[in-house]
Amino acid sequence: MTPGKSLASTPAWVDEERRFHDVVAEVAEAAAYGIDTEFHRERTYYPQLALLQIAWPGGLALVDPLALDIAPLATVLEGGGTAVVHAADQDLEVLLRACGVLPRRLFDTQRAAGFLGFSTPSLQTLVEQILGRRLPKGDRLTDWTKRPLTTEQQAYAAADVAYLLELHATISERLAARGRLAWAEVECEELRVQARSDQDPATAWWRLKASRSLRGTSRGVAQEVAAWRERRAAELDIPPRFVLADLALASIAQRPPRSREELVAVRGLDGRNLKGNLAAEVMAAVARGKELAEAELMRPPSEEQLERTLRPAVTLVSAWVGQLAADLEIDAALLANRADLQAYLRHDPDARLATGWRHELVGEPVGRLVEGKAALAFDGDKLVLEDRLR
Repeated sequence: MTPGKSLASTPAWVDEERRFHDVVAEVAEAAAYGIDTEFHRERTYYPQLALLQIAWPGGLALVDPLALDIAPLATVLEGGGTAVVHAADQDLEVLLRACGVLPRRLFDTQRAAGFLGFSTPSLQTLVEQILGRRLPKGDRLTDWTKRPLTTEQQAYAAADVAYLLELHATISERLAARGRLAWAEVECEELRVQARSDQDPATAWWRLKASRSLRGTSRGVAQEVAAWRERRAAELDIPPRFVLADLALASIAQRPPRSREELVAVRGLDGRNLKGNLAAEVMAAVARGKELAEAELMRPPSEEQLERTLRPAVTLVSAWVGQLAADLEIDAALLANRADLQAYLRHDPDARLATGWRHELVGEPVGRLVEGKAALAFDGDKLVLEDRLR
């Protein structure tokens, strides 16, 4: 039988505790297992798990979290097996919330494929280009909370994990042949660890479209009001925009109201945002923002100060990184982005280019460039970094 295809054609629907415990026991024995989640968060702050898909060498199961508690899956996640996931960021958030733990070992097929030259590939792209197969088409807007799911919906959901183990094996083999498997493993571990980092409410204002245009006191007001909105949204488990629309938040930041009357007149604000003590809480956040010390302002990473003399170097080196990525057939985003270069040139001890394989490939050459020991030049149609003769 063709690996993956047979699994996708026979998914088991699991909505009973006893059967789920049997699945957990089977998967716990596997060296690797594929896992995916379907969830909704359109009307909630936290993702609401609607379906869990899990594949292992012995089968594939669709687990109904609306009918049973999936917390026992923690046994699998904390076990010795490797969780194989595609684009794991949000799935890790969902699993951590549902089970209280993260996978002990992680292999993200999207991240790992970047070391083979794929640029943020979809699962469909990898299945087609690496395995030569096609995933079934499905409705991306499916309401996964509705029961029963149709046969087509179940097949579509099953396909999201049916090929993960085969992809894991094939990608790992290709990476090992190119001496890059360890790089991918480090990248996946970084992704796994980062999943535990809760978003700091003080940085929520970075997501505002108008954040870059704010100046002076307006930035402090944006930080404090956005942080208040984030905390309240988490408390009520509703999207932040339901607490206060982005338009209203931007308007408050640009022209901080001095009274409740001015607050009521803010564009994008309606009566629902000011019920009870909410108006007083917003005004208190505005007041805190106005008094926020410059040192307490949480600046976006891209705005961290860099010596003016080094700023042109970032632009030049960014172009070289793009060329290097093309030459090595590695996703440029995995090598270094602009923020990585700035952090390294600021001598940030946590800079990704300061250690490991990135330091060898990018950090060390960049260091020689800014020290004047190397220079960038065109070699035909390529930008190369070469040592300078002294």
